[in-house]
Amino acid sequence: MKNIDMVVEGDILTIKVDLSQRFGKSSSGKSIIIASTEGNQSIPSNDDIKIGLNIYTK
Repeated sequence: MKNIDMVVEGDILTIKVDLSQRFGKSSSGKSIIIASTEGNQSIPSNDDIKIGLNIYTK
């Protein structure tokens, strides 16, 4: 994962992303990546729940 911090407290998933970060252009070249799970990932402490997240700017 790039620039994503996930924490589970009880039944609440909190996701933190630093919006000032940039990781270059996407593979299509149409946007600039800020954060990505780079595909579907399990959330902390629960392999049955998945998340797929992309944050980008143009």
